[in-house]
Amino acid sequence: MSDQPGDTKTTNDTAIFEKVESEVRGYCRSFPTVFQKSVGSTLTDESGQEFIDFLAGAGTLNYGHNHPILKKAMLDYIMDDGVIHGLDMYSTAKRAFLETFQRRILEPREMNYKIQFTGPTGTNAVEAALKIARNVTGRSNVVSFTNGFHGMTLGSVAATGNSYYRDAAGVDLNQTTFMPYDGYMGEHVDTLAYFEKMLIDNSSGLDKPAAVIVESIQGEGGVNESSYEWLRGLERLCKDNDIVFILDDIQMGCGRTGTFFSFEEAGIDPDIVTLSKSLSGVGLPLSVVLMKPKFDQWKPGQHNGTFRGNNLAFVTARATIEHFWSNSTFSKEIRKKSWTVGKHLHRIREDYPGIVGVRGRGLVFGVECAPAELAGSICAEAFKRGLILETSGANDQVVKFLPPLTTDVHTLEDGLDIFESSLNAALENFPELTTDLLEVR
Repeated sequence: MSDQPGDTKTTNDTAIFEKVESEVRGYCRSFPTVFQKSVGSTLTDESGQEFIDFLAGAGTLNYGHNHPILKKAMLDYIMDDGVIHGLDMYSTAKRAFLETFQRRILEPREMNYKIQFTGPTGTNAVEAALKIARNVTGRSNVVSFTNGFHGMTLGSVAATGNSYYRDAAGVDLNQTTFMPYDGYMGEHVDTLAYFEKMLIDNSSGLDKPAAVIVESIQGEGGVNESSYEWLRGLERLCKDNDIVFILDDIQMGCGRTGTFFSFEEAGIDPDIVTLSKSLSGVGLPLSVVLMKPKFDQWKPGQHNGTFRGNNLAFVTARATIEHFWSNSTFSKEIRKKSWTVGKHLHRIREDYPGIVGVRGRGLVFGVECAPAELAGSICAEAFKRGLILETSGANDQVVKFLPPLTTDVHTLEDGLDIFESSLNAALENFPELTTDLLEVR
């Protein structure tokens, strides 16, 4: 394949990336090919090889690649010379999105939130949410949770547990206290009781926090699920102690768990919710903070950013909500697919040593491996066979499944079959587990 006369570049040539792009690049090291096209749940590289995508832009492509309805909305807007960039000025695209979000998402759930548009990515929403809580309460400390992930900018990474990301900050990360997440200390330990004791004991050393920030399911942390009871207890604890309750729904929102918000079935009403990733529907940057009106104490322009609000993303986000969230049909489809994936993965867990746990709901699942290195080996074998999977967890010990929510059942089953064959191949690198497998069979 050649771009210009005399160009000797070959198909899937990665030389320019390796020569010019920063060493910080990550995903390309796990998936060393040059992708050219993407449709639905499939990525295609320059050589024409197709890959089933169970990564979905780390949860950014819940509705698949290049969905025709969303793509048409985007192209129509561009061809009509719609405003692409407008700072935070009013636009017809913003108005249509706000009206649709209010009518289709907030009102049916009896939610009362003001909407703040932040910078383009999830960490910008988290930074704004933390700033809101600190300004409103006059306190600076924030409580986050073990294995939590909230972003890479300084305030967000300070609330992120993984030392790999924290060590890269280059400065001391403070103003955050970590508490044990649900289940972190074992099945029979009440981590909320521990938090409450620390909070009410004047000699615990815990500075009263401005906010608590939590994920209902920790995606990057290893697909760790909190129970609905635990979330309700955490909300009560925050309300009883005048602490702002922030629910980070950046990866698990927009339908990933089967409902638009991941926390709906818990029956909680967070003070602040952060959304990003799949909000635009097509992978365009769009992040928001949803806050109870009493917390909207900003002065004009006090927190801003050149790309706060993306008009093109407003257009696709509105189309996404109208197409997928105008009734309950889409949620029901996700639940059916969840049953298919869960059943398959739990069967694999029973049949294979090295798989020590399966957890998740909706269309996010984690398969925990022991030894931890098995997870990475599985993902590498899966890539060879045409399946994109990534690892997560403190030691990259969990194979994480994030297929687009629109993936048809046949493709889901094909991907799961590839996963199982990849597991078989990976086990060859772990002879002690292979021996156990032969004994089981």
